[in-house]
Amino acid sequence: MDKIPHILVVDDHREIRDLLAKYLTRMNMRVSVAGDGAAMRRVLQGAAIDLAVLDLMLPGGESGLDLCRVLRAAEIPVIMLTAMVEEADRIVGLEMGADDYVCKPFSPRELLARIRVVLRRAEPGRAKAARAAGRQLRFDRWLLDSTRRELTGEDGVSLALSSAEYRLLEVLTERPGQTLSRDQLLDLSVGRSAEPFDRSIDNMISRLRRKIEEDPRNPRIIKTVWGEGYCLAVPVREEEPA
Repeated sequence: MDKIPHILVVDDHREIRDLLAKYLTRMNMRVSVAGDGAAMRRVLQGAAIDLAVLDLMLPGGESGLDLCRVLRAAEIPVIMLTAMVEEADRIVGLEMGADDYVCKPFSPRELLARIRVVLRRAEPGRAKAARAAGRQLRFDRWLLDSTRRELTGEDGVSLALSSAEYRLLEVLTERPGQTLSRDQLLDLSVGRSAEPFDRSIDNMISRLRRKIEEDPRNPRIIKTVWGEGYCLAVPVREEEPA
């Protein structure tokens, strides 16, 4: 990565903000901090943020999940900080589009590794989106828009996808009917950058099925080809942007 990444840390505990700011700065990253949603919005208004580290348990009117929506709408990758007991919140956060999570108490080194993974994943996706600007792919009840990087249903409501889920779905829709192995999907969607911290393809497929299938237990859009991998089993057509 050529430029110094700008990381936003949103946490109501000053000790955590200061610790991460100092550590990530030493690791050659630019860091801004915020203690709540209002402070986060002020940072977003004045800076281009490459990734946000977001605490789910924030005081006040806006929760971390509320702020996750704001960040994903701005196409900013999100790593959540959660307590071990917050399994339900972690699941909701991932469903809303967060890219990864780290449980408290955490190691700054592990968080740094996860930040680098998500940043590397975002680079090819952004470049590819720029090259494919204006492309829209229709499959089943869904429209995948490469300009807005969003998935929209028949009701016109967009569905929150993490950047990894979006790229995985993009890979599948570009190759309808083609069986792709887990290794191929990993290479095409995340480029082998994640290594030990990668979310497995199986988990991402399961999350996508819960979002787009009418019956995730009996999927008809993303099919499992036993012993080989997965394929998009419905027709795909390209549409002109409205």
